[in-house]
Amino acid sequence: MILNYEILTDISVNSLMDLGKLKQFEEESNLKINISALSRKFGVDRRTIRKYVDGYMKPTTRSRQTQFDDYYETINELLSNELKVFAYKSILWRYLVTNYGLKAPESSFRRYIRSVPEFNDYFIRLRQKSTKEPTPMRFESGIAEQAQLDWKESMTLVLSSGESIVVNIFVLLLSYSRFRVYRLSLQKTQDILLNFMSDAFVTFGGVPKEVIVDNMKTVMDESRTTYKPGKVNIRFQQFADDYGFKVKPCIGGRPETKAKVESPMRILDELRAYNGDLTYSELNDKLQEINNRENSRFHNSYQMVPVLGLDKEKDALAPLPADAIRRQYVIKTSKVTVNKSSMITVKSRQYSVSPKYIGKHVTVQCFDNQLHVHYNTQLIAIHNQSDTPLNYLDKHYIEIAKMTLPFDDRKIEEIAKDNLKKIGARYE
Repeated sequence: MILNYEILTDISVNSLMDLGKLKQFEEESNLKINISALSRKFGVDRRTIRKYVDGYMKPTTRSRQTQFDDYYETINELLSNELKVFAYKSILWRYLVTNYGLKAPESSFRRYIRSVPEFNDYFIRLRQKSTKEPTPMRFESGIAEQAQLDWKESMTLVLSSGESIVVNIFVLLLSYSRFRVYRLSLQKTQDILLNFMSDAFVTFGGVPKEVIVDNMKTVMDESRTTYKPGKVNIRFQQFADDYGFKVKPCIGGRPETKAKVESPMRILDELRAYNGDLTYSELNDKLQEINNRENSRFHNSYQMVPVLGLDKEKDALAPLPADAIRRQYVIKTSKVTVNKSSMITVKSRQYSVSPKYIGKHVTVQCFDNQLHVHYNTQLIAIHNQSDTPLNYLDKHYIEIAKMTLPFDDRKIEEIAKDNLKKIGARYE
């Protein structure tokens, strides 16, 4: 009997991956492979040689568990949450570090996010929605020469109660050290601006030579343009004179003029990651936590820790004005209780609120020659400051009358308005 064999005559074995070529030779020739010799040649165990001869192929990619895989479901849930917004990978990383105990470098976390298509797509979509601004020319300021002022305006956030609020964040930043002060407000009137600036100068420990501002109405009566110098309003100019700094308005439409303060605004997008998590008070605390963190960390972009830079800058700042001058710019906040007549008392004068707040504690702030009355975060009344003992808003008096008089709404309104006229006449 004649048997035909296909004999392999050209076998080159240069690595473990080549050993699989010997399998066919072994099966068809009935010759044994010298496993021991191959083991000595490659310096590996005989069992390893046998495994490769039998056809084992080393995988080209590794499938291994990483520390981030344990966070997959958490990350997926966070990025699927319609309330929360993680504008940058760094914000998501910091959120996991703070709230879920993640212990990993940000660079490793970024690589992981890029490796998971559904996560990476989330950030790609956000980048596509944002407008790419040209990078401004870099310039530096001397010690104590300059601060830059701005607001992050009309930022919609959701509290843990489900209430949606619109907040404004004040930022004043020293150009040399990049030490900054953030403050949160539901409004951005001139009195609030001056109060925040006064507070920021106290935090700095002095006043820089000039403050760069944009053409906000609380500062400028007339905007600065390429062809016009603009006009600072009288009250802000008086504030500047009292504190001893020069007002330097930007040309309209050129935010790059104050790029040092524009850039840190992106950091404040971190607050949107906490939508649905915090009360208004906790939101303030979170903002101060961000403020302290940014002032205390090393910034690669300008090679400085702001709080250490402030130590150098503080001695060169101009001194603060006297307490008597500073006090006139401070907004006083007080807590009062709404009495049974649906009135609050401020400086021996009574002002109305809705009767649904009877017995509740409300917050009163006096600025812009008005009383602003808040219940939690809700603005419930604004009264002009008055020397009259009793001060009613028509709608409040009508609400009170409806609780008292047994008439239809139209009749009650007539009676209420007539009685308000009599009250007014009595105190004229």
